[in-house]
Amino acid sequence: MVIATRDRREELLRTLQRLRDLPERPPVVVVDNASSDGTPAAAREFGGRVEVLALPANLGAAARTVGVRAARTPLIAFCDDDSWWAPGALRLAAARFDKDPALGLLAARVLVGPDERLDPTSAVMAAGDLDESLRPGGRGRRGVTGFLACGAVVRARAFCAVGGFEPHLMIGGEEEMVALDLAAAGWKLVYEPEVVAHHYPSRARHAASRNRHLARNLLLTAWLRYPPAAAARRAMAAGPHRPNGREALWALRSAPWAASRRRPVPAGLADVFVG
Repeated sequence: MVIATRDRREELLRTLQRLRDLPERPPVVVVDNASSDGTPAAAREFGGRVEVLALPANLGAAARTVGVRAARTPLIAFCDDDSWWAPGALRLAAARFDKDPALGLLAARVLVGPDERLDPTSAVMAAGDLDESLRPGGRGRRGVTGFLACGAVVRARAFCAVGGFEPHLMIGGEEEMVALDLAAAGWKLVYEPEVVAHHYPSRARHAASRNRHLARNLLLTAWLRYPPAAAARRAMAAGPHRPNGREALWALRSAPWAASRRRPVPAGLADVFVG
């Protein structure tokens, strides 16, 4: 289990308690993104099977990659400081991976808040054909591309082989590039509704800032991984996170960096993701 956190000490401790109560008793690696509220010390005092890595700077989502590389298990369940796994979910996920050595990522059904609303991303995945997985040459459903990191399990060697989360993206829509890279490398990505994660979105979230990051990262991911036509369709189909002029200019600042790292996936795979 890997958790990336920053300045959410009380929420993290609540999550750690939930994880400690799980029947699977998973080892947990907490990667702290340079918190200023004493999060690392509080997490270390929690004890149990919790390892804490305190980073000197905020790496955003890439802190999860640090945690995966430090962990010693072949499968890694991601967790946010405001989310946790249902009892038995990790056992079901592990069984699914054991049955399929080509499986690289499993996306869980994510329930939001005390009323357990189905997360919209999970709803998109649930609407797809669950018997099909996303991989090159397959008939995968594009809903799998929108997995939520707070409800995903990865095969560690597959995740590390594709480089994990891109540090430049920080937080906000960072999952799409990981999904693209895993699929391009030949790994399966599946949605498994019987595996359940709970998400109680933090009150510390800044919605406007997050939406700007989502829009910027959508543009960067499109440029870094999609052929030109698919990249244009991806930007136009972004719905509420469609970038505006300000966000396009923000992303443009990263153009020199992105140009040197552009690695488009095959056109057929891009079509699966974009639709």
